[in-house]
Amino acid sequence: MSLSFKDGVYACIPTLLGYIGIGIAAGVVGKSSHLSVLEVTLLAVIVYAGAAQFIIAGLMLVATPITAIIFTVFLVNSRHFLMSMATAPALRQYSLLNNIGIGTLLTDESFAVAMNALSNKEPINASWMHGLNLTAYIAWILSCLIGALIGEWLPNPMQFGLDYALVAMFIGLLYLQLISDKTKSLKNRLIVMLTVAVMLVLLMRFVSPEMAILISTFAGCFMGIAMERNA
Repeated sequence: MSLSFKDGVYACIPTLLGYIGIGIAAGVVGKSSHLSVLEVTLLAVIVYAGAAQFIIAGLMLVATPITAIIFTVFLVNSRHFLMSMATAPALRQYSLLNNIGIGTLLTDESFAVAMNALSNKEPINASWMHGLNLTAYIAWILSCLIGALIGEWLPNPMQFGLDYALVAMFIGLLYLQLISDKTKSLKNRLIVMLTVAVMLVLLMRFVSPEMAILISTFAGCFMGIAMERNA
């Protein structure tokens, strides 16, 4: 049976806690960085990236040049090239407009949900992806708006543990993906994760954190491709 837009909405629900928690925190941080409620909301609408929004707010607070902000955000978000390339083969039969819409709203969380569905042989389609992505997008915008509105009364979101919500959500997604794999696939995934972790620790000594993450991600991708071809 073909998956529907509504199925995509349902698939997004387990990730909403992460979006809401980090979104509120991003709104609070943006407001404490002297951005207006409108500016915080526009960041959520246009940038739509938690880490990038935190970086933008922090760099603007110390009067960083706009070129440095743009370059830093580009490096942080360059991983989306990899996520889009990994998702594209499953959606190549759909129109360019559909693929642009899917790629534009693809996030770490929606990518993880989509990859989990593909690993379970679920027939994902454009409607399902739109339901998944739009639900997350709307939740993120509303959460950032709420965070900006209550920012004056919540100056330090870290004391409530909101900064850990995204990490906790990814741990849950990773667990669900690992337990759904066969033994051979599980072994391969563990090797890939170990490769990324080791590369990240080593590279952090020599390059910026953004470049270390990007290079480590490429290394993990190449390792995964190599193991799949040798399987």
